[in-house]
Amino acid sequence: MSSAYLILADGTVFQGKPIGLEGTTIGETVFTTGMTGYLETLTDPSYFGQIVTQTFPLIGNYGVIPQDFESKKSWVRGYIVREICEEPSNFRCQETLDKFLKDQKITGIFGIDTRALTKRLRESGVMNGMIISGVNEAPKITDELLQKIKDYKIQKAVETVGCNEGECLPPGLSHRDVFTTPPSPKGTPLKNPVNYHIVLWDFGAKANIQRELEKRGCKVTVVPSDTTADQILKLKPDGLMLSNGPGDPADNTGIIGEIKKICDYAKLPIFGICLGHQMLALARGAKTSKLKYGHRGGNHPVKDTQTDRVYITSQNHGYAVENTSLPAYAKMSFFNVNDGTVEGITYTDIPAFSVQFHPEACGGPHDTNFLFDRFMECIEGNK
Repeated sequence: MSSAYLILADGTVFQGKPIGLEGTTIGETVFTTGMTGYLETLTDPSYFGQIVTQTFPLIGNYGVIPQDFESKKSWVRGYIVREICEEPSNFRCQETLDKFLKDQKITGIFGIDTRALTKRLRESGVMNGMIISGVNEAPKITDELLQKIKDYKIQKAVETVGCNEGECLPPGLSHRDVFTTPPSPKGTPLKNPVNYHIVLWDFGAKANIQRELEKRGCKVTVVPSDTTADQILKLKPDGLMLSNGPGDPADNTGIIGEIKKICDYAKLPIFGICLGHQMLALARGAKTSKLKYGHRGGNHPVKDTQTDRVYITSQNHGYAVENTSLPAYAKMSFFNVNDGTVEGITYTDIPAFSVQFHPEACGGPHDTNFLFDRFMECIEGNK
């Protein structure tokens, strides 16, 4: 078998074996501590532009299950695992992980010491990396090569991963459905009666956000990231959901401006998740900054500032809202137990709140799923 190499921007080299499509790829190298949910990770648009390292040592043991995807495709730039399972066992399995990576044109590497890599990223911070796969000899580490790796920058993230006008799914249909079953002209009927009309602003939304809203009887209209405040208000929604998504939140100045218009004039109930949480904070006058190595995985503890209760959450982000930048009308509702960063904000002057973590997490944990019910209560109280 040919070899594969991971080259970090600081010159560190890891030798392993190729998985997925043989070739070369550059991305921001990050790690996630999830023990399960690798399919959700691979199809989460928030990982756009990143080479993802799974810290759990064995990946692929339940194969590929399209019903578990969070979007229509994989958005990662590369994939790193310690050991890959070549003979998965699950009654829902349709193919192996290696075949999926090949079909998705994702270049990966396995057989490296992912503990050493994770330790390097924790000590030095997230850095760019390059995977060179399918070669018979080690690449020469030149200044030009390292500069090429360092120069990589995630660009046009939200515009790339979100739906475009005409591609957004009709109410009752999620990407999980269309990946396995062609949509009918009328879409899939809702199982519950419609109570509220929610506009889901798609910045790279995970499919389970829409599903959680529909479980509560909501009609969900998905709109693309370049939708204006006026266009959203013309839809006459009862509430607005700001989705997760990839990249630096401060890059999205146009979207932030449109969110500000809604906050200033419409007083529409708003619930923001992850990137949506960050952009809502920016629209209200707060600041964001990049974390050293981010929070990614399904075991992050956050504390409720009102009850002192700790919840275990799923997270995937490299930026955070700065606590010291919060205006007087923005109250921190959750904070990260590990590093004290802002994990939730409640706004006292408008019917809006947001969280940095993922209450819709699939496959878990589900500790904070109740926040969708809180959103329903916020809408009811605003009527």
